Amino acid sequence: MLSLRRLLLKGHSGFRLQHTAPVAVKNEPILDFKRGSSERQALEKALNDLKGQTLEVPCVVGGEPVWTNEIRYQLCPFNHSHKVAKFCYADKDLINKAINVALSAHREWDLKPVEDRAQIFFKAADLISGSRRAELLARTMIGQGKTIIQAEIDAAAELIDFFRFNAKHAVELQYQQPISEPPSTNTTLYRSLEGFVAAISPFNFTAIGGNLAGAPALMGNVVVWKPSDTAMAASHTVYEILLEAGLPPNVIQFVPSDGPLFGETVTESEHLAGINFTGSVPTFRQLWKQVAEKLDKYRTFPRLSGECGGKNFHFVHKSADIGSVVNGTIRSAFEYGGQKCSACSRMYVPDSLWPEIKKNLLEEQKKIKLGNPVDDFETFFSAVIDNKSFARVKKWIEHAQSSPNLTIIAGGKCEDKIGYYVEPTVIETKDPQDPIMKEEIFGPIITVYVYPENKYQEILHLIDTSTPFGLTGAVFAQDKNVIAEAYKVLRHSAGNFYINDKSTGSVVGQQPFGGARISGTNDKAGGPHYILRWTSPQSVKETHVPLTKWRYPYME
Repeated sequence: MLSLRRLLLKGHSGFRLQHTAPVAVKNEPILDFKRGSSERQALEKALNDLKGQTLEVPCVVGGEPVWTNEIRYQLCPFNHSHKVAKFCYADKDLINKAINVALSAHREWDLKPVEDRAQIFFKAADLISGSRRAELLARTMIGQGKTIIQAEIDAAAELIDFFRFNAKHAVELQYQQPISEPPSTNTTLYRSLEGFVAAISPFNFTAIGGNLAGAPALMGNVVVWKPSDTAMAASHTVYEILLEAGLPPNVIQFVPSDGPLFGETVTESEHLAGINFTGSVPTFRQLWKQVAEKLDKYRTFPRLSGECGGKNFHFVHKSADIGSVVNGTIRSAFEYGGQKCSACSRMYVPDSLWPEIKKNLLEEQKKIKLGNPVDDFETFFSAVIDNKSFARVKKWIEHAQSSPNLTIIAGGKCEDKIGYYVEPTVIETKDPQDPIMKEEIFGPIITVYVYPENKYQEILHLIDTSTPFGLTGAVFAQDKNVIAEAYKVLRHSAGNFYINDKSTGSVVGQQPFGGARISGTNDKAGGPHYILRWTSPQSVKETHVPLTKWRYPYME
């Protein structure tokens, strides 16, 4: 007969407690898409097939498509006359139905062996790596305005890595068990949270949507997923891939909806167990306040996990390699139009290096091709995501044009007749405390403050204290003592800290991602500890001999 411990640990599924080799996974190779390559041909075909097409995306509740009367459209950022997706908003009743349907599946899914749940995500990763890769990349490029490489590192490589590494960590977690001393055996069970998890995903990474919904589901939770309006086509494709891989239809409910209504509805439910969020600081704060105001009604304290962007920096010391500074800054500030949470938008340069860095930076800026990433593969970045983003970024450029402290030294033009285009813009500031150096922009703008090279220590403290964010940052220096000093001063200024590398480009399994302060709860997506956020461990003690008396020896 199997021991209770093995029964509790899903022994019937073949689980064994003895030491086992780690689950072997590797980062997904990033394809080159060279002319004539099979991957390029497949992508070109997918892009051609989707050209001018509108994908119909219903709400999906209990595996059934549901249309409401509140119709919305996802527009192509670089050609806003193209309706990429037609979708509908779930109303309050439908969101509540989605919650109830999810809850009805919770017990069976939670009790399913973790190896079986993991296999679904391994299969989903294989589908994205193979037959579904070109389609998912094409939908990300057209719907979210990404170039080939930006779609590839996101919708393919990062999403595949999230699924594979999370599954690896989930399986290996079961082997992390407490010590046992005779006559007892101690076991830790990694249960799901009790209730449902609300996943609220952003537009800028297809992979983030898959991870926000997928990671809690992997750990036995049921999920109500609100995808971004401006990433609807790609998000729906990810959802379809998960179902194709074997995910039971009731585990994740796909419910596009109005943001405030969704937040209000899920926080009203007594069964809310967690919120997995990526987006703006105001939205996350609002959700946190709503949960706090309703704490008395919940069956458990909801877990809140959030990533909210940053005011990411490049600090340049006089010992820095100029080529690395210029090329790293071009990529960090302007790839995907500065719409990465980790994009550099403020840089501090010593006066001794600024003339050469400025010259090189402006020369490279002129070579950047802004345009349609589908028709012209030489495009470096495309339009910002929508009209709201365009208006916000344009206001920052107008601020720079009107401020006596700011000078636009490159770019600065905006155009929204066909798409929401903003030139890669470089601004020089005389005031390191100007709002443009302190507030998140989320567009292709970088502002440079030139400092006296012998005052670099003051600048390090300025970087640390001048914004409330703490997501990413980079130090460029060859002087090891300066690097060590910078690390100490900037210890809490960045959750992802780069030395002689750009502030963007974290890789799952290599640089787990997340920041603190108002940048989020720093749960480090892509790392081994992330999945623990979505478990509620239970400690079980089984004693194997009878207790024969209640009195202690000292009482004799």
